[in-house]
Amino acid sequence: MAPAHSSADGSGLLAPVWAGTRAAVVTGDAAWVRAMLDAEAALARAQARFGTVPDEAARAIGAAAAAIAPDPVVLAEEARDTSNPVLPLVRALKDAVRAVAPDAAQHVHQGATSQDVLDTAAMLVARDARALILDDLAAVASRLADLAREHRDTVMTARTLGQRAVPTTFGLKAATWLTGVRRAARRLADAELPAQLGGAAGTLAALGPPELAALFAGEAGLDRPLVPWHAERTPVAGLGGALAGVTGALGKIATDVVLLAQTEVGEVAEASGGASSAMPHKRNPARAILVRAAALQAPALASVLLAAPLGELERATGAWQAEWAVLRDCLRLAGGAAATGRELLAGLAVDAARMREHAASGDVGAAGALIDDVLAEDL
Repeated sequence: MAPAHSSADGSGLLAPVWAGTRAAVVTGDAAWVRAMLDAEAALARAQARFGTVPDEAARAIGAAAAAIAPDPVVLAEEARDTSNPVLPLVRALKDAVRAVAPDAAQHVHQGATSQDVLDTAAMLVARDARALILDDLAAVASRLADLAREHRDTVMTARTLGQRAVPTTFGLKAATWLTGVRRAARRLADAELPAQLGGAAGTLAALGPPELAALFAGEAGLDRPLVPWHAERTPVAGLGGALAGVTGALGKIATDVVLLAQTEVGEVAEASGGASSAMPHKRNPARAILVRAAALQAPALASVLLAAPLGELERATGAWQAEWAVLRDCLRLAGGAAATGRELLAGLAVDAARMREHAASGDVGAAGALIDDVLAEDL
């Protein structure tokens, strides 16, 4: 019999590129709930520093937020009546605060709107996922630099439009991959992750001057917003583009690995895995396939986030709600692609002799100098 409740969190059964990865953990339902509670606690601390909430109330709110763990499935089902899960979460937090400090409950979520909490939570989740993605990308970049050095003079045939062309080197191919990964990592690292605080219509009317928003951002550990971005969604659009860029840079590597690992080519191979259920003699490029699958999905999902700035007036009707699951999917795909790409490259076997065998005769041009230029940059 099916369970009475089911979560949309997912195990990655149909998305093995992120299943079991660190990115899966920090983007799960529990992580989003924790991020919303952390946002409420940070708001109370900022308001206490600003003098609009008693210190003891902020402490009680923080303690209750740290102690409770609302069921994400229940929150999701209750959100059907409110269009977002913040209201039922706030009720649960107020009940928890009221049980230990009755006078403090009135200060929970004081002056804030649901979008303040959910947007801030989204940026907290993105911050944690980004740190993991950048860590994996740094390992990918380091491995690619090693491959570029090791195979600086490993001649192979270049292939243009699917056909053999003039000679190149595998070192230059690795250096080219490295350049794409570095660019994607820089773009992601530079993506703005601002806290959100604006109140009912983004005017801070029930909250105070902009200094409170700055205090809130500091307490949350996020970037300070110049103005509330309830209806100015370029931070979300920028993040979506950056995440798609990560999968694209890794997907290029994966695509090349798939092609170079073909039986008829056999110039590279994954270290392990890749079994076939029907043909035990096969050694499929399983990790490359997963990374490529992520790269094919992420741009389409990111297009939803790129449309986020088109929301209506001061509060979008549907466009904002459409962001949440898509942003999580983009974080998971980029995180899974980075983790899987790291595994792929760590065990990539390069058959230099086979490369030389296939190479056309001719000059490799400035391949060595180009590799040196790429490696001269800081990783």
